[in-house]
Amino acid sequence: MKNLGIKLALFINYFVFAILLNSVGIVIKQSLANYGVTETEASILEAFKDLPIAIVSFFVASFLPKFGYKNSMLLALAVVFGACLYMFFGNSFAASKVLFLCIGVSFAFIKVSVYSMIGLFTETKEQHNSFMSSIEGFFMIGIASAYFLFPAFFDAADPNAWLRVYLLLAGLIAVAFLLLLFTKVDVDIPKSEGSLADDFMGMLKLVALPLTIFFVLSAFCFVMVEQGIMTWLPTFNERVLSLNDTLSVQMASILALSLAAGRFLAGQAVKKVHWLALLTVCLLAAAAIVAFVLPQALNAGPKVIHSFSEIPAIGFIFPLIGLFIAPVYPLISSATLSALPQRMHSSMTGLIVIFSALGGTLGSRIIGMLFEHVGGAQAFYFMLIPIAILIVALFLLNKFIKDYENAHQQN
Repeated sequence: MKNLGIKLALFINYFVFAILLNSVGIVIKQSLANYGVTETEASILEAFKDLPIAIVSFFVASFLPKFGYKNSMLLALAVVFGACLYMFFGNSFAASKVLFLCIGVSFAFIKVSVYSMIGLFTETKEQHNSFMSSIEGFFMIGIASAYFLFPAFFDAADPNAWLRVYLLLAGLIAVAFLLLLFTKVDVDIPKSEGSLADDFMGMLKLVALPLTIFFVLSAFCFVMVEQGIMTWLPTFNERVLSLNDTLSVQMASILALSLAAGRFLAGQAVKKVHWLALLTVCLLAAAAIVAFVLPQALNAGPKVIHSFSEIPAIGFIFPLIGLFIAPVYPLISSATLSALPQRMHSSMTGLIVIFSALGGTLGSRIIGMLFEHVGGAQAFYFMLIPIAILIVALFLLNKFIKDYENAHQQN
């Protein structure tokens, strides 16, 4: 298969960062138990992860083609290798802030590089949609792995035992680094002939496009929903459904697995169904789950649950919302990127990452505050608002993508 080596490296790098990025919900739960912080204080970890992603992406996206996508990914892996070791030895809430700060900075380099390179390996919109959905689906498998990897190190007799997972993660990062280091990139990467200032201004000019405005709104709303639920689902399982420490994390893996399945299935379905029709049906189904399934959580009893057989049905059904929200992010990203020329992909990816990070931070922060003040079962009802806005934004996004394509075909 053409470019197999670099494609494999992209998948593995994305897998590693999936585990690191989305362990924030687990670390929040552990911080509440071990470091004596409140829910609102703990929710700041999402900001330590997402705001660096947004800030770094804003400044580096335009020059990464010059620096080199491979060099960018190697630098990112080196930084998080050190951060994992620091978390293990630091063992404090302050150390967890440093960890997610480093993860956020590094992921900005990884995601801009990966998204920009996808266009180099694909020739049609359908191929771009399919590859984007596949790599995002693999990302979700990485997230699901985290929900089993971390609990494997939980020990009721030793509250610090869970930190040993960071030694394992450091080893996995080292393997990913070596694989990428010795992988040859056999594609021509288009580089701007202008200065860094020109490239940076080019990215800012993208913001003025109607296509960009409604893409940003769509991505912002989606990530607010996805990260808000994903970050707080382990705590929801523990506080609302009364699952024990290990089960509350393991059951959250259903969300990640359903997100992965949804993205893989969408990668095939979009070959036959227009992305807008597919996403509209999916979002209406997601809203129905929030409106009609979530109320069942109010009937959960106070007795702590220690086995899978005792878990109420909502513990299995609610995370399946992932099947329906999963296709949104890769399909809108692919539809937008594939409408633009390759030279603009790095800059647009920077904007994708920036506003996705801001949406994730805001969603997690709001859910954290609602958890503390109105309770976990009621907190997730907030998600109906961004879902409704997202449906409207998708129709406008599709309109402006068509307008942009028609205007440039005429030129």
